[in-house]
Amino acid sequence: MKLALVGHGRMGQAIARLAAERGHIVVATVSGQDQRDGGSLTAERLAGAEVVLEFTRPEAAIDNLLGLARLGARVVTGTTGWTEALPEVSAAFMAGGGALLHSANFSPGVQLFLRAAEDLARRFAGRPEFAAYVTDIHHAAKRDAPSGTAQLLRERLHRGDAGRDFPVSSTRAGFAAGRHEVVYDTEFETIRLTHDVRNRDVFAAGALNAAEWLQGRTGVFTLDQMLFGEDA
Repeated sequence: MKLALVGHGRMGQAIARLAAERGHIVVATVSGQDQRDGGSLTAERLAGAEVVLEFTRPEAAIDNLLGLARLGARVVTGTTGWTEALPEVSAAFMAGGGALLHSANFSPGVQLFLRAAEDLARRFAGRPEFAAYVTDIHHAAKRDAPSGTAQLLRERLHRGDAGRDFPVSSTRAGFAAGRHEVVYDTEFETIRLTHDVRNRDVFAAGALNAAEWLQGRTGVFTLDQMLFGEDA
């Protein structure tokens, strides 16, 4: 499969390495320095890529995605912090005849973790003696806080228990690839549900799985639909 990378940071580099191991070809790479309001994303620059993987910054993602939608591209994006524009971006992809798969986190384990958290919240609903909160820990270079995954986690917890606030505590320090934890706490006992990333290659592998799945499809999709065959 021919791939284009928009963004060449840690994720872009990990994707490029794993893509080569799987026999895919990266035909174009657009770094952050090359981007000017999505204007560098031309059909010529993308060099016939079958799928584009977009992992950049929140402030760049919307223009990138709208530009790719106009080209009718198939795109996998893991950039977070832009989903307030999802209706506009989705409409652009539908109009352009391309495809978009978006997710704040491409780890299959995280998707199962989110489901487990929702089930746990449902079981703790109506038990006010348990204080509930979320912790979100990432490396010092992580830009957004709370993370996109922490926001998804909070949404899923609210599905299970709409009566709780589930405050999020975010820490940006050191080199942690990512840890998310749901905590239920009382004076006498504590229950924790934790997802801990040991290697960011899990995200790169998940993004490549999404790119392979997206071939031949049109529309707008989430990782839930890819993994579980369900609507978002």
